[in-house]
This record gives sequence, C-alpha cells and structure tokens, in this order.
Amino acid sequence: MPIQVLLADDHQIVRQGLKAMLEHEGFKVVGEAADGREAVTLAETTHPDVAVLDLAMPGLNGLDAARVMLRASDRMKAILLTMHTDDPYVLEALRAGISGYVLKTQATVDLVQAIREVTRGAIYLSPGVSKTVVDAYRNKSDLPPDPLSPREREVLQLVAEGKTTKEVAALLGVSVKTAESHRTHITKKLGISETAGLVRYALQRGLSEL
Repeated sequence: MPIQVLLADDHQIVRQGLKAMLEHEGFKVVGEAADGREAVTLAETTHPDVAVLDLAMPGLNGLDAARVMLRASDRMKAILLTMHTDDPYVLEALRAGISGYVLKTQATVDLVQAIREVTRGAIYLSPGVSKTVVDAYRNKSDLPPDPLSPREREVLQLVAEGKTTKEVAALLGVSVKTAESHRTHITKKLGISETAGLVRYALQRGLSEL
C-alpha cells in the first residue's frame, strides 16, 4: 500500500506542485486543504499516514492544526513546512509531537525523504533547521512554555489577523460572549491589553505571519 499523504497549504500552486512530486514518487495524496481547519476536518475522514502542513496558514496555523490531528490519531505523523531557518517554533513543534520540519526552499529535495523517514518512526529536520535546533540546545535558549490553551491560541491568531470579536465567534462556532471571554483571558495571561501588543506576541510565537 502506498503511503497516504494529506497536504495543507494556503497557496494552491504550492499544493499542486507538491502533489505532482509526491505522486510521481509513489505516494497517494488523499486530501488537499487550504487552511488548518480544513486540514483537521479532512484528516478525520481520510485518515492519512502523514499530514504535510504549511506552518503559516490563515485561521489555524499548521502547528496547532497538527496538535489537534495528533491528539485524534496516535498513528498519523505530521510534517511542517516553513520558509524560515531561524523559526523560533522549531523546538515547540518537536515538543508538540511533530516528526518533520522541512524548509519550503528545500521541499523538492527534502520532503520525499522526510515522509519516508517519519513513517519509519524517525525525526526529520531539513539541514538548515537542524543547526537552529542544535544551537538552541547548546545555548539553552528553549522557548518558555506557552501560557495559552489551544483555544486561546486560535483566538489570538484570529485577532492578529485582524478579525473582530464577532468574526472570531462565527469562525469558532461560539457565542460573542465566549469569544470576548477568551480574549480577556489572553490579555490577563500575557499581561498585554492592546491589540498591537497581541499581534507582536503572535508574530513572535509563530502563530501568524503578517
């Protein structure tokens, strides 16, 4: 049986290129998603062996989408795609159970190998990312634990993307009062009350790329 892969990237041309490459290598692409929420829904129905997720996607980023998927399946593996070699989210991704971290600039070279390695139970990091992780461990510059809950991270990302409280509520399927409550908890936990400060925090944590 070919390895079954779910692709998630908000750029259709990127998905098409990756799909063509993976199918040429004998993998089966069982689903394509344009954002993290769509990816989570597709994973529930397609049950892929590997989910390949762009880290920076609107609505729900690749890391938080992977967190949801990995909680639902102890068999699936997740690989993140990123543009940044110095992304501060690498260590947090590994702590969250991500099996692969691949640079988009090297995806045509690295992704096939990454998928094969993670399905064997290994961890795969693109060479440029590997140095970042090694340096972080050497310098003990690990990220402090994120004080926010998964739902609060979702709300923060949407706020950073310019969504109003009403829009956040609609996207998450909750009441406006609940959305306001989440935002209040976020500001108290982070000690940040201004929207500009929340946006900066989201950018620093890799929750958004504006």
